[in-house]
Amino acid sequence: MVAANPLDLLMLGHFARDIVAVDGRAEWFNGGGVYFGSVAARRLGAEVGIVTRLHRDDFPRLAELEALGIRVFAADAGATSGIENRYNSADMERRECKLINFAGPIRAADLPDVPAKIYAITPIIAGEVDLPLLKLLARRGPVALDIQGFVRVPQGRNLVFQPWADMEEGLRHVTWLKVDRAEAEMLTGLTDLQAAARRLAQFGPREIVLTQSSGVTVFAGGKFYHGPFTPRSLAGRTGRGDTCFATYLTRRLTHSPEEAAQWAGAVTTLKQETPGPWRGPVSAAQALLQSLWSAWSL
Repeated sequence: MVAANPLDLLMLGHFARDIVAVDGRAEWFNGGGVYFGSVAARRLGAEVGIVTRLHRDDFPRLAELEALGIRVFAADAGATSGIENRYNSADMERRECKLINFAGPIRAADLPDVPAKIYAITPIIAGEVDLPLLKLLARRGPVALDIQGFVRVPQGRNLVFQPWADMEEGLRHVTWLKVDRAEAEMLTGLTDLQAAARRLAQFGPREIVLTQSSGVTVFAGGKFYHGPFTPRSLAGRTGRGDTCFATYLTRRLTHSPEEAAQWAGAVTTLKQETPGPWRGPVSAAQALLQSLWSAWSL
């Protein structure tokens, strides 16, 4: 029997326990695309669920999400995934990433019998979601996919970027594709981001969401739209892409690609100024957007 109360977004990926180190000073944080993304989407009013795997000892950490009204479907794993992110404060755009643990692949049996308007695959490490599971989700409904979790491959403790062997087949089942600049260049061989977005769209995705340090660029319906990032600091740099994609998808449910891109830029701007997920208020994003719209109209 199908459960009641369908979701706007059902997000799949590992809830993580990450180390963030800046200039050698390290702290532990909750992390993962489903963490940053689900909180942002929920703050924007979406009905959100997450499918994840983690060690049972870390299940209490999910209470933060449940308290926000996020529906959590968690499977017990031998370990909780985690990544060590090392930054130099002089250049927060660059980071060194090392694998801490990996919780193993999400299985079809882990999926709840809950319908969703968008199935958002937001893994952090290759191997969390495989091609058969992607195809299964696509049979249920439209799929959004962050390619990070298919090209960020563990080799020992190192995380290296490698082409996704099943990309041509996999992207045929994707409606919204999120990539960053480095991923777009690696996958297409093109340094021009608009050309790279057009190339990726040829594999099947209807909309390409491309992030870089200056903002988010969306290719949809043959046109490009942009949402600038204008943070006053990068203290909350980790989780930028996760927040951006979740915001775009949430707004895209009811608004145009252009408006969704602008909202993604505004929310991601605010998120980067504070560590942890974006917790609102929505009025702050609205005020930032209003100031940008006023500047654009001059």
